[in-house]
Amino acid sequence: MIHADIPEHDWTSSSYSQNNGGECVEWAPTYAASHGVVPVRDSKLTNSPVLLISPSAFAGLVSYAKRSR
Repeated sequence: MIHADIPEHDWTSSSYSQNNGGECVEWAPTYAASHGVVPVRDSKLTNSPVLLISPSAFAGLVSYAKRSR
């Protein structure tokens, strides 16, 4: 994990995310496209460390989340 210097406007929340205090993650697609790694963070703790994962790991995470609905 790192403390990434990614502008706030680059972060995107899940389309399933609601503003109800639930658990949600955000990712930064622009950073991912330009750096080849996907930054992921807790949407409630935006100043916390950022997890950097491979694009294939991120795809697996999204696939798992869709199956778990």
